[in-house]
Amino acid sequence: MKCITSNRVLSAGSLAKRWIVFDDEKIRRVIDVPPTDFEGEMIDCGNMVVAPGLVDTHVHINEPGRTEWEGFETATMSAAAGGITTVMDMPLNCLPVTTSKFAMDEKLNALQGKLHIDVGLWGGVTPYSLKDLDFLLQQGVFGVKSFLIDSGIEEFPEMNEKDLDQAMSIIANYDVPYLIHAEIDDHKTGAEITEKYQSFVDSRPRSWENEAIKLMIDKSKQHNCRVHIVHLSSADMLPEIKKAKAGGKFTVETCPHYLLLNAEEIPDGKTQFKCCPPIREKENNEKLWQAIQDETIDFVVSDHSPCTPSLKLMETGDLEKAWGGISSLQFGLPLMWTEFRSRGMDIPKLFKMMSEKTSSFLGLQNRKGKLDVGMDADFVVFDPDEEFEITKDVIYHKHKITPYEGRKVFGKVHMTFLRGEKVFDNNKFLDKPFGKTLIKGK
Repeated sequence: MKCITSNRVLSAGSLAKRWIVFDDEKIRRVIDVPPTDFEGEMIDCGNMVVAPGLVDTHVHINEPGRTEWEGFETATMSAAAGGITTVMDMPLNCLPVTTSKFAMDEKLNALQGKLHIDVGLWGGVTPYSLKDLDFLLQQGVFGVKSFLIDSGIEEFPEMNEKDLDQAMSIIANYDVPYLIHAEIDDHKTGAEITEKYQSFVDSRPRSWENEAIKLMIDKSKQHNCRVHIVHLSSADMLPEIKKAKAGGKFTVETCPHYLLLNAEEIPDGKTQFKCCPPIREKENNEKLWQAIQDETIDFVVSDHSPCTPSLKLMETGDLEKAWGGISSLQFGLPLMWTEFRSRGMDIPKLFKMMSEKTSSFLGLQNRKGKLDVGMDADFVVFDPDEEFEITKDVIYHKHKITPYEGRKVFGKVHMTFLRGEKVFDNNKFLDKPFGKTLIKGK
């Protein structure tokens, strides 16, 4: 039996002096007076915040097959260091891509003994894997993902409208979300990509995203199928998204880079800022912030999408040929909290958008995302008033590349607990990885 206490424990939507008693991986009591009959270890966190571990539903771990890009060990260490206790692994850019039972088995074998936090799996569906979709969903993936545009790797081609109809007629039977990378290339821009970031933005205009979202709103209604738009960057469709959400089958996420970074401020040739869809202009990003405040956007996740330094082409600054993806898994909490506090939003709102709602999206609302009796004893202990600089020497993901290097942020993570075990403690990790594989329905 253990107990953790602080002057600022986040439970029931508020921060207060509380004591949380936990045992056998679960929270047993949440009380506002010291437990008089308690015998065990007392962990007093003083004035630091004790909050639910974050749940990040959009992470590219890239193992097996492209483990040199990242890997389960380094990704989950980075997550633990950032106060994240659960991640969902994307079906690409690993090899094989997770579109079949064989590929899922390969992934389940690859992660054995490497998880510092809990990990669940998304499946994928391409035009060539539709025949495998039923069985993949039966295997315990939490949903499936498709692209409506070239994904950047040949093993994961985009879906056309006919493919979508076939997939959604199956997915609708399982009540899981269909994750969509929402861009449709109209082949009309003709924009030349130079070292200027705005040229890259112009090459993937908001209209590509807008048309894809319109299509998926219609398809969601047609098939009565849950649809989730990943990494929203265009604010143009927010009014239509708000209407679509009223039906209960349509959700949308965004990422820190679309909220914190502005295309006008990105220096020329800085490929570490390249991602798809692109980071857009400040006026667009301010509208995304309004949608965070009114929760038209359901939640915020990292879309951690790393690669090797050679693929980023940082030395040449070639925005056209460099791999697109932002590495930021470890820093989502301090990055977002720094901006939340500057905008007058509070810690309960932050964890609602990065833990509670992501857990519910996965159907894990009875295990993750809140500090309530019966929930997993997943905690992050962080100091919201402590400022630090993001530097290479504090990064735990495999390649020390991030557009946030040199940025000063508030909210240093000191400890992370996973199901009652302290898996991260001031730059030290539990010797033996303690994470589990989460299988939907089990």
